[in-house]
Amino acid sequence: MKKLVILPLLLVACSCAWGQQGPSPEPHDVAAFLQQVDALRTKAHIPGLSVAVVENQSIVLAAGLGYADIENEIPATVQTPYDIASVAKPLSAVVALRLVELGKLDLDRPIAEYSEWAGFCEAFSRQPIIFAKGLRCDLTSHTLRHLLSHTATGVPGTKFSYNPVVYSWGSRPIMAAVDTQFSSLVERYVFEPAGMNDSARKYRDLPLPDALAQRLAPPYRIDDTGQAIRGGPRKPQGDGAAGGVVSTVLDLATFDIALDSGALISAESRTEMMTPMPLVDGGTADYGLGWFIQEYNGLKLVWHSGWWEDAYSALYLKIPERNLTLILLANSEGIWWDNPLDEAAVERSDFAQAFFSAFVER
Repeated sequence: MKKLVILPLLLVACSCAWGQQGPSPEPHDVAAFLQQVDALRTKAHIPGLSVAVVENQSIVLAAGLGYADIENEIPATVQTPYDIASVAKPLSAVVALRLVELGKLDLDRPIAEYSEWAGFCEAFSRQPIIFAKGLRCDLTSHTLRHLLSHTATGVPGTKFSYNPVVYSWGSRPIMAAVDTQFSSLVERYVFEPAGMNDSARKYRDLPLPDALAQRLAPPYRIDDTGQAIRGGPRKPQGDGAAGGVVSTVLDLATFDIALDSGALISAESRTEMMTPMPLVDGGTADYGLGWFIQEYNGLKLVWHSGWWEDAYSALYLKIPERNLTLILLANSEGIWWDNPLDEAAVERSDFAQAFFSAFVER
């Protein structure tokens, strides 16, 4: 592998006081944090990584590290597009909640009334993969809320089991409710109002715009020796809600600011999406609508990871009480930490721990 580079394009120190009484804390050492992120990137053999931190609805750090394209020696920057994989799920949840606000969608209506759920569920439940295990095809019980909160496995609403296949299929009832392609809905209710001008949806019938495709960081597989092997074309997918978005850290930071400022959905809808889903037994899931949710060291964490095997990875982590957000995008799977399917455990991420140390534990 060629020697990697660090190319921060925007680096701003922050000296916010978290709303505490008394003297303000010392400014965050963002340079030290960036060095730690780069050390973790090197350890994980990630060719290129872009990072952004948002605090109080302002971007306080954005940088590119390493190479977006090793062979052509193109550095990763804050404007490098990546496939964000499952980090697309919060964007899809915004679409659903906006349609609810407009009176065009009911999350609690049986999805069989919206779309051909029966045929899909029966066929998928027979597949020999982990996401099909335990899926029961009760036409009267499954709702879009179950799909978007990963509580569709087993008796609907009884347990949390992360299921990207079922979440992806959730685009079908959404499209049926308004007779519009899902990618068009993401453009209308997310990209345009947020001002995400460097993002696009893609699926088998919708290629990326040429200008974005030419800049897209190619995916890399890391072999047993730590060498990055350039990957080939990804398998085409449908117009699903679980992925299908190419974006940059700057555009996702723009999304984050738009979400928190109320430019996309109401404060009530935002609270709903970031509240753990109630379960039938009185407990709660480690997931809301489009977000993992957990408590850690007395703080509520709202987050989503993205993982495409041998290709891309991502982390989008929010700490609402501190008005803090971390966004990481990479062109290998090196950000991923093998989070369990039935638990939210972002604290197992070395990148998350570096963020906590630099911006929270002060």
